[in-house]
Amino acid sequence: MRVEAFDYQLPGELIAQRPAAQREASRMLLLDRRSGGWEDRAFAELPALLRGDELVVLNNARVLPARLFGKRTGVHAQSPSRKSAREHLTGTVEVFLTRKVESEIWDALVRPGRKMAVGERVLFGGGELEAEILARGELGLRTIRFQSRNHQSIEANIERLGHVPLPPYIDRPDESSDRERYQTVYARTPGAVAAPTAGLHFTSAILEEIRSLGCETCEITLDVGLGTFQPIHSETLEERKIHSEAYEISANAAERIVRAKEEGRPVMAVGTTVVRALEDAAAKTAARGDAKHSPAGRTEANLFIFPGHTFRVVDCLLTNFHLPKSTLLALVSAFAGREQILAAYEHAIAARYRFYSYGDCMLIR
Repeated sequence: MRVEAFDYQLPGELIAQRPAAQREASRMLLLDRRSGGWEDRAFAELPALLRGDELVVLNNARVLPARLFGKRTGVHAQSPSRKSAREHLTGTVEVFLTRKVESEIWDALVRPGRKMAVGERVLFGGGELEAEILARGELGLRTIRFQSRNHQSIEANIERLGHVPLPPYIDRPDESSDRERYQTVYARTPGAVAAPTAGLHFTSAILEEIRSLGCETCEITLDVGLGTFQPIHSETLEERKIHSEAYEISANAAERIVRAKEEGRPVMAVGTTVVRALEDAAAKTAARGDAKHSPAGRTEANLFIFPGHTFRVVDCLLTNFHLPKSTLLALVSAFAGREQILAAYEHAIAARYRFYSYGDCMLIR
Protein backbone atom coordinates (compact mmCIF):
# COMPACT_ATOMS: atom_id res chain seq x y z
CA MET A 1 0.00 0.00 0.00
CA ARG A 2 1.46 3.34 -1.07
CA VAL A 3 2.27 5.94 1.58
CA GLU A 4 0.77 8.67 -0.63
CA ALA A 5 -2.64 7.16 0.07
CA PHE A 6 -2.39 8.53 3.62
CA ASP A 7 -1.74 12.14 2.70
CA TYR A 8 -3.97 15.14 3.40
CA GLN A 9 -3.54 18.91 3.42
CA LEU A 10 -3.70 20.67 6.78
CA PRO A 11 -3.67 24.49 7.13
CA GLY A 12 -0.83 25.43 9.46
CA GLU A 13 -3.06 27.52 11.69
CA LEU A 14 -4.93 24.36 12.78
CA ILE A 15 -1.82 22.89 14.43
CA ALA A 16 -2.41 23.52 18.14
CA GLN A 17 0.50 25.44 19.62
CA ARG A 18 -0.86 25.38 23.17
CA PRO A 19 -3.30 23.18 25.07
CA ALA A 20 -6.93 24.16 25.63
CA ALA A 21 -7.60 26.36 28.66
CA GLN A 22 -8.85 23.30 30.57
CA ARG A 23 -7.91 19.71 29.83
CA GLU A 24 -11.50 18.56 29.30
CA ALA A 25 -12.41 21.54 27.08
CA SER A 26 -11.27 19.91 23.82
CA ARG A 27 -13.66 19.07 21.02
CA MET A 28 -14.20 15.43 20.12
CA LEU A 29 -15.21 13.96 16.78
CA LEU A 30 -17.28 10.82 17.29
CA LEU A 31 -16.74 8.36 14.42
CA ASP A 32 -18.82 5.21 13.86
CA ARG A 33 -16.46 2.87 12.08
CA ARG A 34 -19.28 0.62 10.88
CA SER A 35 -21.33 3.31 9.16
CA GLY A 36 -18.60 5.91 8.61
CA GLY A 37 -20.85 8.57 10.12
CA TRP A 38 -19.57 11.20 12.51
CA GLU A 39 -20.85 13.69 15.07
CA ASP A 40 -19.27 16.81 16.51
CA ARG A 41 -19.12 16.38 20.28
CA ALA A 42 -17.07 17.60 23.24
CA PHE A 43 -14.60 15.52 25.23
CA ALA A 44 -16.48 16.40 28.41
CA GLU A 45 -19.35 14.30 27.01
CA LEU A 46 -17.23 11.15 26.94
CA PRO A 47 -18.76 9.50 30.05
CA ALA A 48 -22.28 9.94 28.62
CA LEU A 49 -21.21 8.25 25.38
CA LEU A 50 -19.94 5.06 27.03
CA ARG A 51 -21.98 1.89 27.57
CA GLY A 52 -20.88 1.72 31.17
CA ASP A 53 -19.12 -1.66 31.11
CA GLU A 54 -15.98 -0.78 29.12
CA LEU A 55 -12.45 -1.53 30.22
CA VAL A 56 -10.58 1.74 29.66
CA VAL A 57 -6.84 1.14 29.20
CA LEU A 58 -4.48 4.05 29.95
CA ASN A 59 -0.77 4.54 29.24
CA ASN A 60 0.81 5.85 32.45
CA ALA A 61 4.18 6.71 30.87
CA ARG A 62 5.67 9.92 32.22
CA VAL A 63 7.47 12.28 29.84
CA LEU A 64 11.06 13.09 30.70
CA PRO A 65 12.41 16.64 30.28
CA ALA A 66 14.49 15.07 27.53
CA ARG A 67 16.00 18.19 25.90
CA LEU A 68 19.26 19.29 27.50
CA PHE A 69 21.43 22.26 26.52
CA GLY A 70 25.09 22.23 27.44
CA LYS A 71 28.58 23.41 26.56
CA ARG A 72 31.28 21.47 24.75
CA THR A 73 34.42 20.98 26.81
CA GLY A 74 36.56 18.89 24.47
CA VAL A 75 37.67 15.25 24.55
CA HIS A 76 39.19 13.20 27.31
CA ALA A 77 42.92 12.67 26.98
CA GLN A 78 43.55 9.09 25.91
CA SER A 79 46.99 8.91 27.51
CA PRO A 80 49.53 11.23 29.16
CA SER A 81 51.25 11.74 25.80
CA ARG A 82 48.02 13.12 24.32
CA LYS A 83 47.24 15.65 27.02
CA SER A 84 48.61 18.46 24.91
CA ALA A 85 46.20 17.50 22.12
CA ARG A 86 43.10 17.91 24.27
CA GLU A 87 40.53 20.14 22.58
CA HIS A 88 38.89 23.00 24.44
CA LEU A 89 35.69 23.88 22.65
CA THR A 90 32.90 26.11 23.85
CA GLY A 91 29.99 25.68 21.44
CA THR A 92 26.44 25.11 22.70
CA VAL A 93 25.15 21.57 22.27
CA GLU A 94 21.59 20.24 22.34
CA VAL A 95 21.19 16.68 23.58
CA PHE A 96 17.79 15.06 23.00
CA LEU A 97 17.45 11.83 24.96
CA THR A 98 15.70 9.07 23.01
CA ARG A 99 16.17 5.83 24.97
CA LYS A 100 17.68 4.72 28.25
CA VAL A 101 20.14 1.87 27.67
CA GLU A 102 21.52 1.42 31.20
CA SER A 103 21.45 3.40 34.43
CA GLU A 104 24.03 5.93 33.17
CA ILE A 105 23.90 5.35 29.41
CA TRP A 106 21.43 6.80 26.92
CA ASP A 107 20.88 6.96 23.21
CA ALA A 108 20.43 10.57 22.14
CA LEU A 109 20.30 12.95 19.23
CA VAL A 110 23.10 15.50 19.51
CA ARG A 111 23.30 18.81 17.65
CA PRO A 112 25.62 19.78 16.08
CA GLY A 113 26.23 16.05 15.72
CA ARG A 114 28.85 16.09 12.98
CA LYS A 115 31.29 18.02 15.14
CA MET A 116 30.88 15.80 18.19
CA ALA A 117 33.59 13.12 18.23
CA VAL A 118 33.65 9.98 20.34
CA GLY A 119 35.18 10.88 23.68
CA GLU A 120 33.98 14.48 23.65
CA ARG A 121 32.28 15.80 26.77
CA VAL A 122 29.39 18.17 27.39
CA LEU A 123 28.65 19.99 30.65
CA PHE A 124 25.12 20.99 31.65
CA GLY A 125 23.97 23.69 34.04
CA GLY A 126 26.88 24.89 36.14
CA GLY A 127 28.80 21.68 35.50
CA GLU A 128 26.80 19.48 37.87
CA LEU A 129 25.97 17.05 35.05
CA GLU A 130 28.44 15.75 32.46
CA ALA A 131 27.96 13.59 29.37
CA GLU A 132 30.56 11.82 27.26
CA ILE A 133 30.03 10.60 23.69
CA LEU A 134 30.66 6.83 23.68
CA ALA A 135 29.64 5.88 20.13
CA ARG A 136 28.09 7.13 16.92
CA GLY A 137 25.02 5.40 15.52
CA GLU A 138 22.69 5.61 12.54
CA LEU A 139 20.43 8.55 11.70
CA GLY A 140 22.40 10.95 13.89
CA LEU A 141 22.08 8.93 17.08
CA ARG A 142 24.87 8.97 19.68
CA THR A 143 25.38 6.78 22.72
CA ILE A 144 26.32 8.90 25.74
CA ARG A 145 27.30 8.26 29.34
CA PHE A 146 26.13 10.66 32.06
CA GLN A 147 27.97 11.40 35.28
CA SER A 148 26.64 13.46 38.16
CA ARG A 149 29.07 16.05 39.54
CA ASN A 150 27.04 16.98 42.60
CA HIS A 151 25.16 15.23 45.39
CA GLN A 152 22.09 14.61 43.21
CA SER A 153 21.41 11.59 41.03
CA ILE A 154 21.68 11.68 37.25
CA GLU A 155 17.88 11.43 37.03
CA ALA A 156 17.38 14.35 39.42
CA ASN A 157 19.80 16.52 37.45
CA ILE A 158 18.06 15.67 34.17
CA GLU A 159 14.68 16.46 35.73
CA ARG A 160 15.93 19.84 36.95
CA LEU A 161 18.01 20.90 33.93
CA GLY A 162 16.01 19.39 31.09
CA HIS A 163 13.37 21.00 28.91
CA VAL A 164 9.99 19.55 27.91
CA PRO A 165 10.46 17.77 24.54
CA LEU A 166 7.64 19.44 22.67
CA PRO A 167 7.05 18.00 19.19
CA PRO A 168 8.74 19.77 16.24
CA TYR A 169 5.43 21.10 14.90
CA ILE A 170 4.93 23.18 18.07
CA ASP A 171 6.80 26.27 16.97
CA ARG A 172 7.78 27.83 20.29
CA PRO A 173 10.14 27.18 23.19
CA ASP A 174 8.78 25.11 26.04
CA GLU A 175 7.27 27.02 28.96
CA SER A 176 6.94 26.20 32.65
CA SER A 177 3.26 25.30 32.15
CA ASP A 178 4.24 22.56 29.68
CA ARG A 179 5.79 20.56 32.52
CA GLU A 180 2.26 19.96 33.80
CA ARG A 181 0.15 20.10 30.63
CA TYR A 182 2.38 17.82 28.51
CA GLN A 183 1.77 15.06 31.08
CA THR A 184 -1.38 13.07 31.69
CA VAL A 185 -2.91 13.36 35.16
CA TYR A 186 -2.14 9.65 35.66
CA ALA A 187 1.51 9.78 34.46
CA ARG A 188 3.65 7.69 36.83
CA THR A 189 6.44 5.80 35.10
CA PRO A 190 9.30 7.95 33.70
CA GLY A 191 10.79 6.96 30.37
CA ALA A 192 8.80 8.54 27.53
CA VAL A 193 10.18 11.33 25.33
CA ALA A 194 6.74 12.18 23.93
CA ALA A 195 3.37 12.27 25.63
CA PRO A 196 0.61 9.70 25.04
CA THR A 197 -1.46 12.65 23.87
CA ALA A 198 -4.96 11.14 23.82
CA GLY A 199 -4.70 10.99 27.60
CA LEU A 200 -4.00 14.70 27.96
CA HIS A 201 -7.73 15.46 27.86
CA PHE A 202 -8.56 13.50 31.01
CA THR A 203 -9.03 15.03 34.43
CA SER A 204 -9.24 13.10 37.69
CA ALA A 205 -12.93 14.05 37.88
CA ILE A 206 -13.73 12.58 34.46
CA LEU A 207 -11.89 9.36 35.32
CA GLU A 208 -13.94 9.09 38.52
CA GLU A 209 -17.15 9.73 36.58
CA ILE A 210 -16.25 6.95 34.15
CA ARG A 211 -15.60 4.54 37.01
CA SER A 212 -18.84 5.53 38.76
CA LEU A 213 -20.75 4.45 35.63
CA GLY A 214 -19.42 0.91 36.07
CA CYS A 215 -16.45 1.13 33.71
CA GLU A 216 -13.18 -0.43 34.74
CA THR A 217 -9.79 1.21 34.19
CA CYS A 218 -6.32 -0.25 34.10
CA GLU A 219 -2.87 1.09 33.29
CA ILE A 220 -0.04 -0.15 31.14
CA THR A 221 3.27 1.56 30.33
CA LEU A 222 4.67 2.18 26.86
CA ASP A 223 7.69 4.48 26.62
CA VAL A 224 6.74 6.70 23.71
CA GLY A 225 9.83 7.28 21.56
CA LEU A 226 10.90 9.71 18.86
CA GLY A 227 9.82 7.21 16.24
CA THR A 228 6.27 8.42 16.78
CA PHE A 229 7.25 11.63 14.90
CA GLN A 230 9.36 10.06 12.18
CA PRO A 231 7.87 10.26 8.68
CA ILE A 232 7.60 7.19 6.49
CA HIS A 233 10.51 7.41 4.04
CA SER A 234 9.63 4.36 1.93
CA GLU A 235 7.17 4.48 -0.97
CA THR A 236 5.00 1.71 0.48
CA LEU A 237 3.94 0.78 4.00
CA GLU A 238 5.18 -2.76 3.53
CA GLU A 239 8.75 -1.45 3.04
CA ARG A 240 8.67 0.70 6.18
CA LYS A 241 11.04 -0.37 8.95
CA ILE A 242 9.08 0.27 12.13
CA HIS A 243 10.65 1.61 15.31
CA SER A 244 10.40 -0.40 18.53
CA GLU A 245 9.15 0.88 21.88
CA ALA A 246 9.42 -0.75 25.31
CA TYR A 247 6.18 -1.53 27.10
CA GLU A 248 5.04 -3.32 30.25
CA ILE A 249 1.71 -4.91 31.10
CA SER A 250 1.28 -5.75 34.77
CA ALA A 251 -0.27 -9.02 35.89
CA ASN A 252 -3.28 -7.08 37.18
CA ALA A 253 -3.80 -5.27 33.87
CA ALA A 254 -3.38 -8.48 31.87
CA GLU A 255 -5.98 -10.22 34.05
CA ARG A 256 -8.49 -7.39 33.54
CA ILE A 257 -7.96 -7.32 29.78
CA VAL A 258 -8.41 -11.08 29.43
CA ARG A 259 -11.50 -11.01 31.63
CA ALA A 260 -13.08 -8.16 29.64
CA LYS A 261 -12.58 -10.06 26.38
CA GLU A 262 -14.01 -13.25 27.87
CA GLU A 263 -17.07 -11.37 29.14
CA GLY A 264 -17.64 -9.57 25.85
CA ARG A 265 -17.04 -6.10 27.32
CA PRO A 266 -15.47 -3.48 25.03
CA VAL A 267 -11.79 -2.69 25.53
CA MET A 268 -11.26 1.02 24.99
CA ALA A 269 -7.70 2.09 24.24
CA VAL A 270 -6.78 5.63 25.23
CA GLY A 271 -4.29 6.44 22.49
CA THR A 272 -2.43 4.66 19.73
CA THR A 273 0.36 3.73 22.18
CA VAL A 274 -2.11 1.55 24.09
CA VAL A 275 -3.32 0.01 20.82
CA ARG A 276 0.23 -0.84 19.83
CA ALA A 277 1.09 -2.43 23.17
CA LEU A 278 -2.11 -4.50 23.43
CA GLU A 279 -2.07 -5.68 19.83
CA ASP A 280 1.66 -6.45 19.94
CA ALA A 281 1.18 -8.48 23.11
CA ALA A 282 -1.76 -10.33 21.57
CA ALA A 283 0.20 -11.06 18.39
CA LYS A 284 3.09 -12.46 20.41
CA THR A 285 0.83 -14.74 22.46
CA ALA A 286 -1.03 -15.88 19.35
CA ALA A 287 2.29 -16.78 17.72
CA ARG A 288 3.01 -19.00 20.74
CA GLY A 289 -0.42 -20.59 20.59
CA ASP A 290 -1.42 -18.97 23.89
CA ALA A 291 -5.15 -18.36 24.37
CA LYS A 292 -4.61 -15.27 26.52
CA HIS A 293 -4.96 -11.89 24.85
CA SER A 294 -2.46 -9.75 26.79
CA PRO A 295 0.32 -11.38 28.78
CA ALA A 296 1.98 -9.73 31.72
CA GLY A 297 5.61 -8.70 31.42
CA ARG A 298 7.96 -6.22 29.80
CA THR A 299 9.01 -6.44 26.17
CA GLU A 300 9.33 -4.30 23.04
CA ALA A 301 6.59 -3.50 20.57
CA ASN A 302 7.79 -4.02 17.02
CA LEU A 303 4.38 -4.39 15.40
CA PHE A 304 3.49 -2.06 12.53
CA ILE A 305 -0.30 -1.73 12.34
CA PHE A 306 -1.68 -0.67 8.97
CA PRO A 307 -4.77 -1.59 6.91
CA GLY A 308 -5.19 -5.34 6.78
CA HIS A 309 -4.35 -5.83 10.47
CA THR A 310 -6.79 -7.99 12.45
CA PHE A 311 -7.45 -6.43 15.84
CA ARG A 312 -7.49 -9.00 18.61
CA VAL A 313 -8.01 -6.80 21.68
CA VAL A 314 -9.05 -3.20 21.00
CA ASP A 315 -12.74 -2.45 20.33
CA CYS A 316 -12.84 1.32 20.81
CA LEU A 317 -10.18 4.02 20.43
CA LEU A 318 -9.78 7.54 21.75
CA THR A 319 -7.06 9.29 19.77
CA ASN A 320 -5.83 12.69 18.68
CA PHE A 321 -5.43 13.69 15.03
CA HIS A 322 -2.22 12.50 13.36
CA LEU A 323 0.28 13.77 10.82
CA PRO A 324 -0.11 13.02 7.09
CA LYS A 325 1.72 9.95 5.79
CA SER A 326 2.55 8.80 9.34
CA THR A 327 2.55 5.38 10.97
CA LEU A 328 -0.12 6.59 13.41
CA LEU A 329 -2.46 7.66 10.62
CA ALA A 330 -1.93 4.20 9.11
CA LEU A 331 -2.85 2.66 12.49
CA VAL A 332 -6.15 4.53 12.88
CA SER A 333 -6.91 3.78 9.23
CA ALA A 334 -6.45 0.09 9.98
CA PHE A 335 -8.93 0.45 12.83
CA ALA A 336 -11.65 2.44 11.05
CA GLY A 337 -10.87 2.27 7.33
CA ARG A 338 -8.66 4.62 5.33
CA GLU A 339 -11.48 6.26 3.37
CA GLN A 340 -13.56 6.85 6.50
CA ILE A 341 -10.62 8.31 8.43
CA LEU A 342 -9.63 10.66 5.63
CA ALA A 343 -13.25 11.76 5.21
CA ALA A 344 -13.48 12.42 8.96
CA TYR A 345 -10.22 14.37 8.81
CA GLU A 346 -11.57 16.43 5.92
CA HIS A 347 -14.61 17.29 8.03
CA ALA A 348 -12.42 18.10 11.05
CA ILE A 349 -10.38 20.52 8.93
CA ALA A 350 -13.51 22.20 7.56
CA ALA A 351 -14.95 22.43 11.10
CA ARG A 352 -11.67 23.98 12.36
CA TYR A 353 -10.70 21.28 14.84
CA ARG A 354 -7.28 21.72 16.44
CA PHE A 355 -4.72 19.10 15.37
CA TYR A 356 -1.88 17.04 16.88
CA SER A 357 -0.49 16.79 20.40
CA TYR A 358 -2.20 19.75 22.06
CA GLY A 359 -5.24 19.52 19.79
CA ASP A 360 -8.70 17.94 19.82
CA CYS A 361 -9.52 14.25 19.72
CA MET A 362 -11.57 11.52 18.06
CA LEU A 363 -13.59 8.71 19.63
CA ILE A 364 -13.73 5.79 17.19
CA ARG A 365 -16.06 2.93 17.98
